[in-house]
Amino acid sequence: MTFNWLVWRQLPWMKATSGQWRYALRNGIAMCLALSIAYGLDLDEPYWAMTSAAVVSFPTVGGVISKSLGRIAGSLLGAAAALLIAGHTLNEPWLFSFAIAAWLALCTWIANHYQNNVAYAFSLAGYTAAIIAFSSVNVNEINSLWDITQARVCEVISGILCGGFMMMILPSTSDGNTLIKSLNDMHNRLLEHAGLLLQQETTANVRTAHETVISQILTMNLLRIQAFWSHYRFRRQNNVLNYVLHQQLRLTSVISSLRRMLLNWQDPPEELFSVLHQALIMLSQRNCDKYQLAQILQRAAPGKDGDYRHYAFWHRLRYFCWVYLNVSRWLRQFENADAETRFYPPAVPALARYTDSAEASWSALRTFTVIILGCTFWINTQWDVGGTALTLTAIACVLYSAAPSPTGSITLLLKTLLLLSVFSFVVKFGLMVQISMLWQFILFLLPLLVTLQLCKLQQKNLAGMWGQFIVFMGSFLAVTNPPTYDYQSFINGNLARVCGVLLAWIAFQILRPSSDIRKSRRHIRALRREFLDQLGRHPRLSESRFESQIYHRISQLNTSQNEQARVWLLRWGVVLLNCSHIAWQLRDWKAASSDLAAIRDASLRGLQCIISERGVHHDSLSGTLDALNTMIAELLARHTDDATQLAGILWRLFCSLSQLKQALPEGALAGQQ
Repeated sequence: MTFNWLVWRQLPWMKATSGQWRYALRNGIAMCLALSIAYGLDLDEPYWAMTSAAVVSFPTVGGVISKSLGRIAGSLLGAAAALLIAGHTLNEPWLFSFAIAAWLALCTWIANHYQNNVAYAFSLAGYTAAIIAFSSVNVNEINSLWDITQARVCEVISGILCGGFMMMILPSTSDGNTLIKSLNDMHNRLLEHAGLLLQQETTANVRTAHETVISQILTMNLLRIQAFWSHYRFRRQNNVLNYVLHQQLRLTSVISSLRRMLLNWQDPPEELFSVLHQALIMLSQRNCDKYQLAQILQRAAPGKDGDYRHYAFWHRLRYFCWVYLNVSRWLRQFENADAETRFYPPAVPALARYTDSAEASWSALRTFTVIILGCTFWINTQWDVGGTALTLTAIACVLYSAAPSPTGSITLLLKTLLLLSVFSFVVKFGLMVQISMLWQFILFLLPLLVTLQLCKLQQKNLAGMWGQFIVFMGSFLAVTNPPTYDYQSFINGNLARVCGVLLAWIAFQILRPSSDIRKSRRHIRALRREFLDQLGRHPRLSESRFESQIYHRISQLNTSQNEQARVWLLRWGVVLLNCSHIAWQLRDWKAASSDLAAIRDASLRGLQCIISERGVHHDSLSGTLDALNTMIAELLARHTDDATQLAGILWRLFCSLSQLKQALPEGALAGQQ
């Protein structure tokens, strides 16, 4: 056992950087200030203000603003719902139970259908209503219910305002600078990714690298949202940022398409790899222009009688280079623009967000069921702290229903609450009982909060536990106005909080979220269904929106421990996306003759025969691949440029479809559950 953490230089105060000190001081002072203001306003439970300030403690201005707006909207909506539910049903316990359970289930369902601020707002609306309604069950007059609701909302808003005030005094790194740096880093990373995938040797980490790049690009969207709220300059240029993210996803698609062609090309010329390497080096230079790049690409251009595979690969490589240069140009313009400049890039929709309605409905059912069971126990036993227990149950069920690993998150919360129970007992009855003034308690609380914030930043593997410790510390210490020091109510309250989280843990064990295998199967079925729509005459989704939706689905299982679920979702997504790009290109391709148009239309009809929502028709797949080879041979016999161009496109389609030969039967994934 080592005690290195006791060495002076290893203490969190000594290891902290200036940025970490700024973050810790800002949030620690904001929490103490919120507690003091809530005391000054004579609110009965001022610790909720401290908790609110802790929840919105984001490291960037945009994060604080967006989180605060979501928290205010959710708190007001939840308070209104609590007033309606409690005001009309408190005299009927069973009606009250079903009403509050239905509201929590509805908030869970909506929160699972959205992400970012909308999901957070509805999560807040759910458990804010639970906090107010469950603490109002013994209220006899409607005026008291209004006072409780008003106090909770005031406490929440006080904490948010204190967090925003401290952000102005001790500002953090600009969201815009962070976003610009991240976009440029991501742009350079795409070149590294292209160099990894487009080489003659096959490396083992290709799939992992592809998943990581997709996840990082989609994470940029969160930074874009935070920058949107931090400065009106980024709100004005939001269309540029959205376009750049779409184009970076497109570059990822093109890289996978080029790799698929290389894997199906037995003897590509060595000159092609040399030119590819030089082109990537040229693209990495800031002063690269289209003319210099065209000179490099010309060295590997196919001749008049060149191989159709060479033609297809070279044209796709040239497309990659032009798209990359285009994104570089937009990034430079965005970085150098002032606050008044407006840009008008090609219009693209917002990055698609996928909603798993089945999982959302299952989570809503879980929340409804566990709240009804908890209320049943409370009504029958008349447990005086049952409302406290059910409040924590509601928070855990609503908040963690959309988490990648809800059981693990609730287990961590349970451990944190057990640790908090011991800690709060020592502090409350060892220190607070001897303090008569708030400022004396603040002298102890501020250094403690700063230390905990530093530990959260420095100990990455324990960051989740320290974050939960900070957020729930106020409710465990129960800093009330006036303060109370009753052993029995304190122990009962802490026991109720632990039991409430334990009830949520049991609910997640019995009504388990879908396994990663089952989620993967649902995603794959949806991908096939949407791909068939892409083959229609008038697709419901545009090419860009279908592309971003596929990548969003792939990112849903990035953290999954089940490798088979991740592999097959990624494989299906990449194959169908490449086929979709080819289908759009074939539709836009202008045939020089009716014979070529007939061949093009026949290839599109062949796509509709091989894939259904349930899987691949292997007989039809083999027939379509043979038909594509026949079409390519027929086109090559014509010895025209248009025929060679169409043959190259059909060969790209052949390369993408050939990967479906490895597709598992529909029941194979199910057998692995």
